[in-house]
Amino acid sequence: MIRMVNTNQLARIALIVLLIVGCFLVLRPFMAAILFGAVICVFTWPLYHRVWRRLGKRDTLAAITMTLLLLVALILPMAYLATNLADSAATLLDELQPALQNLQPHAPEWMRNLPLVGDQVSASWERAAVSHEELMKLLQQYYEPIRAFSLQAVQLVLGGFLQLLLVVFVAFFFYRDGVRLSKSMIAIVRKLGGELGEEMLKLSCNTVKGVMLGIFGTALTQAAVALVGFLIAGTPLPLLLAVLTFFLSILPVGPPLVWGGAALWLYGHGEHGWAIFLVLYGLLAISSVDNIVKPILISHSSHMPLLLIVLGVLGGAIAFGFVGIFLGPTLLAVGLTLITHWIASQNKKVPDSKALDSMIKTDKPHDRN
Repeated sequence: MIRMVNTNQLARIALIVLLIVGCFLVLRPFMAAILFGAVICVFTWPLYHRVWRRLGKRDTLAAITMTLLLLVALILPMAYLATNLADSAATLLDELQPALQNLQPHAPEWMRNLPLVGDQVSASWERAAVSHEELMKLLQQYYEPIRAFSLQAVQLVLGGFLQLLLVVFVAFFFYRDGVRLSKSMIAIVRKLGGELGEEMLKLSCNTVKGVMLGIFGTALTQAAVALVGFLIAGTPLPLLLAVLTFFLSILPVGPPLVWGGAALWLYGHGEHGWAIFLVLYGLLAISSVDNIVKPILISHSSHMPLLLIVLGVLGGAIAFGFVGIFLGPTLLAVGLTLITHWIASQNKKVPDSKALDSMIKTDKPHDRN
């Protein structure tokens, strides 16, 4: 009888495990979109609640309204970036061709003075300027890596556009059924973890809100400040450069790549004064936003170390694609906050050494008796 009961229990457990594994395999291609949609809904839930009340507490209408707002906020900038990257790359190649065909006999002085690689770059420049064959050999040497990198960048942007479309689609259902889903989640967490599990769930939501506010608030501020600088300096496609700054702002070296490249373009076209202005503006205004705005916006959540941010961006992009750039640091921040809070709660339960000594001393007479 006992053996039959154990067999039945094992069969039920095996069926449940198989069901969970099957559901995971089915949802695995959409896991990034589901997670990012949930993160966005948690972050924007106060705004959704205001819209819901303004629209007479109608769930579907409020969810449609929020979905349209997400389309404007996320999809339009991404579509603009995807459609203009190819044209910008073609324009850049058209400008490089006459410059490569009319190379100066010697490399610029600043290039010769580069540490470690200055002499090698200068020698390659002089060989390419003297001999057309050397120039073609040099271009072929770097053509394949540049081509592969360009293809990967285009694939990442196009894949990100499709992922964001799926995220917005998933977010609609999270908005519409959010109250029921949150009640079910609270019931499950309360059943599994009790009060500690419910506290961890609230802490996770607060961390998501703080980290997303820090990421998107900083990105939006840096993009706006960068747009002003690009317009003043007269760089081409200032809106495209500002959108690139928005998406790359999560990386510590992301915005300098954009305004640094724009400054080099200005310098190469003889606009030396504006190039110097853009470098100073980038250092003092654009990049300083990350050190001023982000700590203010993210002050209500855990302070993430720089290493975790970089690992979150790179690991998230590898694991989830484009949306992983934002999802990776958020997940790591939630995990770091939960682990820190759990360790702190466990340390409170452990009595200190003095309390242990007093307990031992009080227990000794009883032991002797």
